[in-house]
Amino acid sequence: MDKQTLLSQLPAVNEVLRTKTAQRLLNELPRTIVTEAIRITLDKIRQRILKGDGAEVPSPEQVAQQAASVLWREVIPLMPRVINATGIIVHTGLGRSLLSQKAVQRLIEVATHPCALEVDEVTGERSFRDLRVEKLLRLLTGAEAATVVNNNAAAVLLILNTLAEGREVIVSRGELVEIGGSFRIPEILRKSGAILVEVGTTNKTRLSDYERAISERTALLLKVHQSNFRIIGFTEQVSLEDLVALGRKYNLPVVEDLGSGALADVSKAGIEKEPMVQESVKAGADLVSFSGDKLLGGPQAGIVVGRKDLISQLRRNPLYRAFRCDKLTFAALEATLLSYFDEEQAWDEIPTLQQIASSEREIKRRAQKVSRLLLGFGLPKEAISILPSTSQVGGGALPDQFLPTWCIVVKPKEGDNPDNFAKRLRLGNPSVFCRIQKDALWFDLRTVLPDELNELTECIAKAWVEMGGRTSL
Repeated sequence: MDKQTLLSQLPAVNEVLRTKTAQRLLNELPRTIVTEAIRITLDKIRQRILKGDGAEVPSPEQVAQQAASVLWREVIPLMPRVINATGIIVHTGLGRSLLSQKAVQRLIEVATHPCALEVDEVTGERSFRDLRVEKLLRLLTGAEAATVVNNNAAAVLLILNTLAEGREVIVSRGELVEIGGSFRIPEILRKSGAILVEVGTTNKTRLSDYERAISERTALLLKVHQSNFRIIGFTEQVSLEDLVALGRKYNLPVVEDLGSGALADVSKAGIEKEPMVQESVKAGADLVSFSGDKLLGGPQAGIVVGRKDLISQLRRNPLYRAFRCDKLTFAALEATLLSYFDEEQAWDEIPTLQQIASSEREIKRRAQKVSRLLLGFGLPKEAISILPSTSQVGGGALPDQFLPTWCIVVKPKEGDNPDNFAKRLRLGNPSVFCRIQKDALWFDLRTVLPDELNELTECIAKAWVEMGGRTSL
């Protein structure tokens, strides 16, 4: 069939608007937006036909279905909801930690009603917006005081600018880390106005290295947790306790950047113990900074606990206002912290901890369910397998620790590119992210929520059809 004939058979915009899919979209969105998506879709089809790529003319309903994808990707590109089948629990690119149901309920309450954010309801006078969270953090960690800013990078920058601007900060070379988004400790030090003094070597730093570097220009001693890498073999590091003793000897504050900031003992899930905030406070660190999400499992935030006089100095810094959190962050953080007053309750309620603790047996059961559903959709048996693999905590935590898991492995038809298959899954609704290994797609069921299993199956089956495979869809 010639190109002009194909072009003449394309449905009109009004025909597409009358379809079931378009009517559903019109119930959710303004007509102008839906119409624009249909026009863009029809233009894409015209271009394919003119290039000789279009052998068939789609029906009005098929155009509407394509327009639905175009709408969310190009017309109003909102963040798509994602099914995380990567096996990375705290995935920085996929929104980090999931919030607990209690945190979500608290978010809704605070988002839809006025709240006493910066007012003391007892006196009726203005107060700091983090005073309520401070009380919770003091009880949980044993610290004298606490404050919260918008992320841990801001927390570190605020501490250094407040306590060490124009003066020297001593750090071990083995702790000059870079984390996600090119956040580097040396660069943060420069931006804060502090002067970096490196001691020791990459693999070995002794207490004497710190002591020799101390001078009248020294403002503080900084210890940074190697949260996203490990140095193994011929190594030596100075313990926090020894660094604190040295700080006391020279009247210098000791600051620890813990990064992930665990409040629960993750070794209960069978993995290596991660430093806990309570332990750092007990060891005598003057200030400890850590993330509100990651291993804590709350909203993205930077938390600082420690000496009351130093926290007061942080609050007086003009940068404090620039780094402060909004009411939604405080609401979610409050609810998350409340779960930790009973550690068993935290493991039951906080999704990050739940996924870390998920048993192999439970994960395999999910994989078996997805396999049955895929076979029910008509995917060929030889294309589906259930194989053991490993998951990761992610978020810069426990880099060398792997959790045993089970994956659904889908092998594309011979000649099909697994990268194209994965792209179709990412462009679906919801978007699905997985791993590609050995020319196959691996879906790790540890990070797929139990109520997402049916939806994941439908997404895989739909992408299989779009790749030219046959199913019962």
